[in-house]
Amino acid sequence: MSFIDSIIIGSGHNLPSQSVSNKSFNDSTFYTEQGVPFPNETSDIVQKFYDITGIRERTYLEPELESGKLIKRYKRFLADVKLEDGSEITIHCPNTGSMKNCLFPGETVWFSTSDNPKRKYPHTWEISATPEQHLIGINTGRANALAEEAIKSGVITELSGYANIKREVKYGDENSRIDILLSDDTQPLCYVEVKSCTLLEQTVGYFPDSVTARGQKHLRELMHMVSLGHRAVLLFVVQHSGINLVQAAEHIDPQYALLLKQAVNSGVEVLAYQTEISATSSIITRSCKVIV
Repeated sequence: MSFIDSIIIGSGHNLPSQSVSNKSFNDSTFYTEQGVPFPNETSDIVQKFYDITGIRERTYLEPELESGKLIKRYKRFLADVKLEDGSEITIHCPNTGSMKNCLFPGETVWFSTSDNPKRKYPHTWEISATPEQHLIGINTGRANALAEEAIKSGVITELSGYANIKREVKYGDENSRIDILLSDDTQPLCYVEVKSCTLLEQTVGYFPDSVTARGQKHLRELMHMVSLGHRAVLLFVVQHSGINLVQAAEHIDPQYALLLKQAVNSGVEVLAYQTEISATSSIITRSCKVIV
């Protein structure tokens, strides 16, 4: 069976912005009409779906965000929000960091809503406003998707020219997964580790906002990739409209700052790109200066 590749370049006035590839379903479980899991490997089922339909990915419109006023964040993953009608709801906080300088009770927050009936907290915190009316992308999980989109569209010029892009690929000696793996027959593999930068102090954006053993591990893995002859890149996705300069937070995690200097000296590249954030969309638009 053969297929004709086609791309929809326009439909009405709003193009879907959220892409989900077939590989996103590799961790899912598929059931028969009787409710019994299929005995086949999930990857085989996903491949069979492609063989029959020719569909590689599907796109969706981002859910419209709702807003309220932040009351408090607690237990790391929860936040209480007061709505316009005076009622209060609890939403999921998809940020495991300290969120230093990102929590402003009484300021506006925006949240998305899932239609998954199994979720105890259907709302997810996406954006927060500061007293200075800067906007912060709270959902760190969106950084990888923003980075992938910017690479594909050519915005991140330093990472252009690769034929293939993969997400969450196992690599290294410390049981890690690289956020983005770029490959091409004409050049070495490029391992891209993505970090979301949201901590603003005075006029500087810092990473990390708390001590991060995981972040230190990722720097060691990137250095190891360089030693094997590959290209390795640390990409800071800046999700704070007030940040124009990124620097390692030596005053918070001195070991991370030291490892970052070692990584750069060993050949790891460091990039930072700013995200334009609004209640309707977020997109990477321009590079930022990095000080190591």
